[in-house]
Amino acid sequence: MSRKLFGTDGVRGRANTYPMTAEMALRLGAAAGRYFRRDGSTAHRVVIGKDTRLSGYMLENALTAGLTSTGMNVLLLGPVPTPAVGFLTRSMRADLGVMISASHNPHHDNGIKFFGPDGFKLSDEAEAEIEAMLDGEIAPAPADEIGRAKRIDDAVGRYQEFVKTTFPAGLRLDGLKVVIDCANGAAYKAAPQVLWELGAEVIPVGVSPNGTNINDRCGSTHTETAAEAVVAHGAHVGISLDGDADRVMILDETGRVADGDQIMALLAARWAEEGRLRGGTLVATVMSNLGLERFMAGRGLRLERTAVGDRYVVEAMRKGGWNLGGEQSGHIVMTDFATTGDGLLAGLHFLAEMARDGQPASRLVRQFETVPQLLKNVRFAAGARPLEADSVKSAIAANEARIAGKGRILIRKSGTEPLIRVMAECEDAGLLGQVVDEIVAAVVAAA
Repeated sequence: MSRKLFGTDGVRGRANTYPMTAEMALRLGAAAGRYFRRDGSTAHRVVIGKDTRLSGYMLENALTAGLTSTGMNVLLLGPVPTPAVGFLTRSMRADLGVMISASHNPHHDNGIKFFGPDGFKLSDEAEAEIEAMLDGEIAPAPADEIGRAKRIDDAVGRYQEFVKTTFPAGLRLDGLKVVIDCANGAAYKAAPQVLWELGAEVIPVGVSPNGTNINDRCGSTHTETAAEAVVAHGAHVGISLDGDADRVMILDETGRVADGDQIMALLAARWAEEGRLRGGTLVATVMSNLGLERFMAGRGLRLERTAVGDRYVVEAMRKGGWNLGGEQSGHIVMTDFATTGDGLLAGLHFLAEMARDGQPASRLVRQFETVPQLLKNVRFAAGARPLEADSVKSAIAANEARIAGKGRILIRKSGTEPLIRVMAECEDAGLLGQVVDEIVAAVVAAA
C-alpha cells in the first residue's frame, strides 16, 4: 500500500493550504481514531502535543474534533518537544500520540506526525492504512461514545523529570556556563529549566515564542545566533535545538559548530569503551560523512547506514537490537532512554562528558576529520520528475565514474520539501565542486 499524503516525517505542508488545513486535520484525526479504535471499545486515548507555531491552535482543535468524533479520548499536552510526545504516549498508556510540528521549517509550515502506543513513530504500513481510510467514509462513533478532551497541565514538568533521570547519577553541571538556543520553539520552557536544575549557569536564547518567530534566525538551522551568544558571554558550550527539539547542534567555546556526526562519534566511542554500545554498531543515514565511517572502523566498530529520516534510523536500530543512532542533521536517538530523536537529551549527554572529563568542548566536538562534503538543493516545480530525465541519469552516471575510488555521490528527493538534494564527498575539493555543479546543472535543466 503506497503513501501519498505521508512523507518521511508525517504529513507536512504550508498552513491553511492542502494538506495542512483544518478540514484535512479533522479527517486525519477521525481516520487515525477509527484505525486505533477498531475493536469498538471506549477505553482508547490519544495525547496531542504541539510546538509554538500560530497554526498549531487551529490544527490542535481540528485533530481533537476528528479524534473525539470517533470515540477517542484526547489528552492535550500543549507546547512540548516531539520526544516528550513519544515518552508521554507510553507513560500515559495512550493508544496514539500526535505531534503538531514542522520541525526546523519556518512558521508558515506545519506538520502532523503520529506515534504508536509503544512511543515509536508509526510504521509506513500503518500510515498507509490511515491514509487509505481518508478516501472513504469514516464512521463516527454513536452519540453516547463521543470522546472527551482534557488538558494535561504538567506535561512539560513530566518530560523534564524524565530527561533528568537519564543524566548520570551524582553528576552535576556546576561551573559550566551553557548557552541554550530553543529556536523559539517547543523546548523554550523545558530546556533552560533542566539545565539550571542540574547546576549549570544558563544563558537562554530563543525563548520568547510569538507564534511566528520559531526557527527565525535561531535554532539548529541558524547556529550563528547561539555562536554569538557563546562568544559574547564567554560560555563553555552552546546547545542549539530546532523548533520541536528533536535535533541538536553543539557549539564549542569559540562558537564552532559540531553536527550530529561528531556528537554520535563521541557517544559511540564512549559507550564502546564502557561496553554499552550494543553490537558495536552505530546507525546513521546515507548522509553521514565518510569520516564517521572511517572513525568507527578505526575502533573496530561498525556504521550501519539507512535511508534519510530518523524513523528509518530507529527502525534499523529496533530490528538490529542496536541502541545508538542518528543523523548528521542532529537527530540523536538513544533507545535506552527515548523512542525518537531528542535534542535536549543528546545535549545533556554531551555536557556529561564535559563534566566528567573536564575537557573543553573544542576537544570533544572534533572526534574525526571530515571528508570534504558538498550539498546543493534544487527546487523543482509541482509535477516535475527531474530524476527520471535521461540527461540527469547520464550526468549522474558520468560523475560517479569520475569520483569512483575517491568518494561518493548521493542524489535524493526530499521527503518534506519539493527539493532534489545533490550531495557528494571527495578528498579532492576541486573535483568535488565540479561533480556537484555538473549534476545540479542537469537537474536544474530538467526541473
